[in-house]
Amino acid sequence: MEKETHKLTGPFSQVLTMEGIKMHGPISDDQLVCIENAGILTKAGRIEEVGNFEVLKSQYPDAVIEQIDQERVLLPGFIDCHTHICFGGSRAKDYSLRIQGKSYLEIAKSGGGIWDSVQQTRRADIQQLEADIISRANRHLHEGVTTIEVKSGYGLDLEHELKQLTAIKNANQKTKADLISTCLAAHLHPKDFDGDATAYLEFVCQTILPEIGRQKLSNRVDIFIEQSAFSVEEAIPYLNKAATMGFDLTVHADQFSTGGLKAAIQVGAISADHLEASGEAEAKLLDQSPTVAVVLPGASLGLGMSYAPARLLLDNGACVAIASDWNPGSAPMGDLLMQAAVLSASEKLTTAEVFAGLTFRAAKALNVLDKGVLTKGMVADMQSYPTADYRDILYYQGKLKPAEVWKDGILVIKQDGN
Repeated sequence: MEKETHKLTGPFSQVLTMEGIKMHGPISDDQLVCIENAGILTKAGRIEEVGNFEVLKSQYPDAVIEQIDQERVLLPGFIDCHTHICFGGSRAKDYSLRIQGKSYLEIAKSGGGIWDSVQQTRRADIQQLEADIISRANRHLHEGVTTIEVKSGYGLDLEHELKQLTAIKNANQKTKADLISTCLAAHLHPKDFDGDATAYLEFVCQTILPEIGRQKLSNRVDIFIEQSAFSVEEAIPYLNKAATMGFDLTVHADQFSTGGLKAAIQVGAISADHLEASGEAEAKLLDQSPTVAVVLPGASLGLGMSYAPARLLLDNGACVAIASDWNPGSAPMGDLLMQAAVLSASEKLTTAEVFAGLTFRAAKALNVLDKGVLTKGMVADMQSYPTADYRDILYYQGKLKPAEVWKDGILVIKQDGN
């Protein structure tokens, strides 16, 4: 067997390792580990060492050199821990109505909303869904996002939930980004289901989840707790049953009204996502909680509503991740870095807090333990920006895109960018 060799990539103007930063609460920029004139040593897709490029070059004379000849700042690859990029069709009509002043609920009652996407996704064949996932994932990859959570939830019956999750599984084999699937069969009480919300959730537990487990299509379950979807009283038994079946839990919580976050913490969910309606009382629940608070600025931009109170959550000791919520209805843009940069200006988040929310804290929301930090033993998912100063990345509010992206230590994207 051919022996694996070391590869030394660099020199980089700066490497932000994200090492040594706490998982919860506020972070000041002086806590960032920033190594200048740095190199990163990798082997078999994992990081061996990060340090001064010339020193590493002398210590590992047999390493293959991947030379970087221009100013670059290196970061871990971003992790988007909440997306809905498996969908059919468009909801441009919804957006047009929204900017005319119609509310989310008014649009849903008139035939738009999630149910419209369900119908369009059911009509799409698996090949089309798969192709669209790959296209969206590859766009994310070009923008430095190397790991992407992808939800179902536009099927809402056995056939089409399995179709969505199979399309995600197939797409994962055909994109260099890593896709992590989540079953969101509890996105909405389907209009064509013969029974109430409790009966539908029981159907999901008895019929859909066992088949997902049998086919190994996902190990994560999500539910939308909201007045237009499922109540806390309906959601908690469902989540507890899913947990006993071996699924990790996450919750769409506190988007328009409160209660979902408290339920997520009660059932031991890995993350509670949205939280736009959360206030001081809800924030206090997250102090050192293992449940990650995932904020979704793209949904706020798409709906024209307030951002989740990320500053309040951090100051109360929460672990805050930032995700795109890329979906056809409320968050069609999907530009994670731009959304995070705009959120930081509004919520007064430090650069360190934003980068943490896009890397190792987002990894925690997916229960991924070997990504999000550039240190020995971690997966070498990395991205470089065409600048010598890491502060430029948020300063340009998403317009500065990665020049190179590495997946498992292999250069997979190289773009013009000086």
